Amino acid sequence: MDIPLFILYEHASGYALFSTKQFEDLGKFLPQVEGSILDFGKFSTIVQLYAYVKFTDAAEALNNCNAVSEGVMHKDLLNFLENNLPGGSESNVKLGVGDPKLGQAICEQFPNVKCLQTDAVPEILRGIRYHFTSYFKKMSQQKEFITQLGLAHSFSRGKVQFNVNRVDNMIIQAVGLIDQLEKDCNKFVMRIREWYSCHFPELIKIVPDQYAYCRCVKYIGNRNNLTQEMLHDLTEIVGDEEKAVEILNASRSSMGMEISAMDLMNINHFCDCVINMLDYRKQLQNYLNERMECCAPNLAIVVGDQIGARLISQAGSLSNLAKYPASTIQILGAEKALFRALKKKGNTPKYGLLFHSPFISRASSKNKGKISRFLANKCAIASRLDYFSDIPVNTFGNYLKSQIEERLKLFDRH
Repeated sequence: MDIPLFILYEHASGYALFSTKQFEDLGKFLPQVEGSILDFGKFSTIVQLYAYVKFTDAAEALNNCNAVSEGVMHKDLLNFLENNLPGGSESNVKLGVGDPKLGQAICEQFPNVKCLQTDAVPEILRGIRYHFTSYFKKMSQQKEFITQLGLAHSFSRGKVQFNVNRVDNMIIQAVGLIDQLEKDCNKFVMRIREWYSCHFPELIKIVPDQYAYCRCVKYIGNRNNLTQEMLHDLTEIVGDEEKAVEILNASRSSMGMEISAMDLMNINHFCDCVINMLDYRKQLQNYLNERMECCAPNLAIVVGDQIGARLISQAGSLSNLAKYPASTIQILGAEKALFRALKKKGNTPKYGLLFHSPFISRASSKNKGKISRFLANKCAIASRLDYFSDIPVNTFGNYLKSQIEERLKLFDRH
């Protein structure tokens, strides 16, 4: 028995239902479609317009477009299919659709309908898209273009509109940039130390801090020019008068070689660049703290701004993190170790990014796994509170943090 095939096509102007020649094998039907796809005369003999309903206004078109993009059946589409698809429990209807999610939603509403997305269906949809205006005498290509353009602008505008205070993408970009700046600053400061240590090698041990070291190099310049009058300014840079005196004494008995003015000028220029990068890193960290307070205040309270931002970045978004179970959050960042353990049938990791939390470091070795599970559980709760709250506040985060503190004390007593 021949089985009818209908094709659902969602257009900017409305829904259209097309019917094809009756057939038994969909695979054998594909060459006919491919051979006639560029010729409307041939294509119209194979694919005929069965039914069409037009959207009343742009708002209705946008609502239907949003529903289709999310794989949800709009009531307009439901009414359209109920009125035009063959009914009855004995009927066996095949409906070609372009979106598998939408096809699944249609099958739930119409048990007698089997939705298809493969074989000849994509080619038929391509032909319908190419010849759509030819099925309507009153519709020109220019009018179709204007309709599609207006709907595309409205749909895109709705996608990009968001609350600027809840942008987790900014957190992801900020924490990624902080990590990159951290690597670059470490590399560049190491280069300055190697470069300047030829002239004043003792300064490395006296001033281990990166920012203070770069400022000292820029201020001192040639070690032979360092005098007692410069001690006050040097104390402000290193923050310790004893260190400043130690630097002054070391400069008078340094075993480093002499340095030319040209070399010193290049070192100073490089120090300016690195100092600016270090300053920008501090500004970026403050910016990240502000973003976390707006977007995920509870998560920031529980694990801190840096770890919370890295969890969001690893998950891809705050919405993804809110959907993760606690067991997944516990090992976020340790995927390589997890798959290696599964491959070798060894012990799986107990923690990923959460390892850097102060709660994990404060716990004893035997309790690190327990507190890690408990912390991941509270992170899951905090992320869901942050994502699903209209106005997130850190009240719940403070309570969750106090619970972790109590559990940590309980583990220490036992």
